[in-house]
Amino acid sequence: MILVTVGAQMPFDRLVQAVDAWAEATGRTGEVFAQIGEGGREPRHIAWTHFLEPDEFRRRLAEADVLVAHAGTGSIFSALEFGIPVLVLPRHADKNETRNDHQIATAKRFEALGHVRVAWDESEVGPALEALLSDAARSGCVAPHASPNLIAALADFVASA
Repeated sequence: MILVTVGAQMPFDRLVQAVDAWAEATGRTGEVFAQIGEGGREPRHIAWTHFLEPDEFRRRLAEADVLVAHAGTGSIFSALEFGIPVLVLPRHADKNETRNDHQIATAKRFEALGHVRVAWDESEVGPALEALLSDAARSGCVAPHASPNLIAALADFVASA
């Protein structure tokens, strides 16, 4: 299963629509579930909800083969915790998707560390998702589990910044 999340603060139509189009084009509509936020454009080809309670999000993440998300640290940390390969599309301030370009910086850093695959534009989401799924099929699991201590240290670091 492919889990898509835009986080809890606002919708992220570029991401949701890119995954929705990919699912329709590949016939994988039944394999995707998305959390789209309040007020966003509703996808036509994948299952979705506006919001997931934290327990429900963790349950769905535990069942997921891949996470597709905005480049929020919470989503990335969750994927690392569960050992789920993650594809991120950073939000852009100049597109009024966020207040500044912190997600671009986050995506660059985690990509450099080898922890995420990044689609820098919505047109790259489909090909990047295909590559991530192919990697996962070849290796059985792409992402290593992060220790709870590492997750806690990263969360503390982000909170103190």
